[in-house]
Amino acid sequence: MSATPIKRKRQLQLSDYVEGIAAGSIPILSQAITLLESTRPEHQELARQLLDHCLPASGKAVRVGITGVPGVGKSTFIEALGTHITDLNKKLAVLAIDPSSTRSKGSILGDKTRMEELARNENAFIRPSPSGGSLGGVSKATRGTIILCEAAGFDVIFVETVGVGQSEIAVHGMVDFFLLLMLAGAGDELQGIKRGIMEMADALVINKADGENVKNANRARLEYQNALHLFPPNENKWYPKVETCSALDGRGIEKVWNLIESHQKQLSESGHFQSKRQQQAQEWMHEIIRDKVYTDFYNHPTIREVLPAMEQRVIKGEISYFSAAYKLLKLIEN
Repeated sequence: MSATPIKRKRQLQLSDYVEGIAAGSIPILSQAITLLESTRPEHQELARQLLDHCLPASGKAVRVGITGVPGVGKSTFIEALGTHITDLNKKLAVLAIDPSSTRSKGSILGDKTRMEELARNENAFIRPSPSGGSLGGVSKATRGTIILCEAAGFDVIFVETVGVGQSEIAVHGMVDFFLLLMLAGAGDELQGIKRGIMEMADALVINKADGENVKNANRARLEYQNALHLFPPNENKWYPKVETCSALDGRGIEKVWNLIESHQKQLSESGHFQSKRQQQAQEWMHEIIRDKVYTDFYNHPTIREVLPAMEQRVIKGEISYFSAAYKLLKLIEN
């Protein structure tokens, strides 16, 4: 008796991806994002063609970056705000950047389990992406994923950062509105992250303003609002706002969304929306160039052959790291 042949899954073509995304197909969108994340040259080329096709249909969504220290309740907040947005009959995509292991290159990918209600919402799409060790923990495919989600008809895009280091700077450069979640009553040692990013924030939201913590939250709101007045307004004359909310019981969530919409309206009326998007596109181009040059350098056959020996010479002090770098770069100049 002959064995039943195994049916192989048909390889999707460019037209399949383009048509599926235009139709709002979540399975096709998910596969397209996986394509973006792949490091295989043939996948990268297909992803590039796909982005070119999807670009004209993108750019209409509200892009919101969300960050905050560990323990601030980001997942609960995102689920509460996301549910409010979908209740307004809007489609929401949540791009959650997960920290990757520097050894295994694996990732936690736990956001779907932390946002169970939103994960079941038919108007919401949650996509955890491993950071892959890229600068600041931000997935290299995140920018492309934003374009694909917008082309698939999503009205609002959340980009959640891991909340450490350079990731906030990277995410700030790809969103319209940057939201910093804070806690009331936490010591400065816990909130040291705020010093570097308060100037970037369009709004500070003090979460967990419930129960006995309401008074502390209101006091912290006044303190932060006074502190923010010391910073000059950004180029579109927007002064960062401070709000309190309880993601647990939903209080203040509607005010946060109204704040985002007010910012979006001011951005459009001042003419800065278009210029900001243009600047972002320019920055994304340069990042792709840097990433491509870096990848090509380390994948060059000559470099792969001589690099281990050069590393050993640097370790033994036989050559300076400066000279070693220049010698390696000289090898691929022609």
